[in-house]
Amino acid sequence: MNMNKKEKKKQNRKPTKTITLIFTLSIFAIMLFIMTVQGLIMYFYMKVRYQIEAPIPQFWRPIPLLIVSSAITGTVLATLVNRITLKPINQLIQAVNQLAGGDFHVRIHLDLTDDFLKLSDSFNRMAQELENTELLRSDFINNFSHEFKTPIVSMCGFAKLLKNRDLSESERKEYLDVIIHESGRLSQLAANVLNLSKIENLSILTDMETFHLSEEIRLSVLLLENKWLAKELELIFDIDELEYYGNRDLLNQVWINLIDNAVKFSSPKGKIVLKLYKQEDHIVFRIMDNGCGMSQEETDHIFDRFYQGDSSHTTEGNGLGLTVVNKIVKLHQGKLEVHSDEGFGSSFSVMLPLVDEAEIGRE
Repeated sequence: MNMNKKEKKKQNRKPTKTITLIFTLSIFAIMLFIMTVQGLIMYFYMKVRYQIEAPIPQFWRPIPLLIVSSAITGTVLATLVNRITLKPINQLIQAVNQLAGGDFHVRIHLDLTDDFLKLSDSFNRMAQELENTELLRSDFINNFSHEFKTPIVSMCGFAKLLKNRDLSESERKEYLDVIIHESGRLSQLAANVLNLSKIENLSILTDMETFHLSEEIRLSVLLLENKWLAKELELIFDIDELEYYGNRDLLNQVWINLIDNAVKFSSPKGKIVLKLYKQEDHIVFRIMDNGCGMSQEETDHIFDRFYQGDSSHTTEGNGLGLTVVNKIVKLHQGKLEVHSDEGFGSSFSVMLPLVDEAEIGRE
């Protein structure tokens, strides 16, 4: 700590010394110039006006006095400038260095002028965003590690149990089924991560085509038939027959993820309502369930990578689906909205603009 204080003092002295030297030299040069001009004017005035042969002024004599007075004046001015004008700049430099060192809690308040107040607000917002990013990064690593570690540990444990020769055939099959399930889960997680990486790197949509949107949604429902039949869910369709120009494969990921989420969080024998309609210059797809719903905190973070409202991770999933959905919708210049009441269900709305082929795909 003492070394840090000494280093800070040295860093603060460097600009002060530089400013003192600049002020000293400037004052010395100005005073020397003024005295030289004044002496020459008096010399030529006496010579021309009164015809007096005055001695040429000896300009070097006052130089020692000028040096001393300039040094004193320069030091005083440099001290005042450093304390009044450069103090907020020094505070900003120290805060930036703390921020660069990983201290995202640092905040500043520079109230010298309105411009410094704006600078403080901008810096504090930047520091807050970096702090939030660091928290998200930490949560991402923790969740990612958990999602990968859980199936690996499970597979390892059941593989060890299979070495037991006293196992019955039914137990052996049960353990093998668990290993197969966990390996599939791990494979799906890896595929989702790669898919998210691929989609996030997209900036312009390709493979655009006009397709029957209503039919694609019905096919997505059929793909998940086993899941919603197993929970005896009632699916209510209110779908207009509409066509859309976009990337069919990417948008299929949107429908499948949203329908899968609705099925996953619906209570057995619950209801899911699917709507598709045209609203002014948009196509709207809305899916509503009467499941467990979400709190406001969950709703605020629902599109974050690996975020799961169930912190125990008992619910199947890895928190990547809605991140992918949000990115795909944005690529189509659309908007994704979520409304949820805890204990009453959730509603997701996808709004896709009807635009020309030349406009689609631009960020």
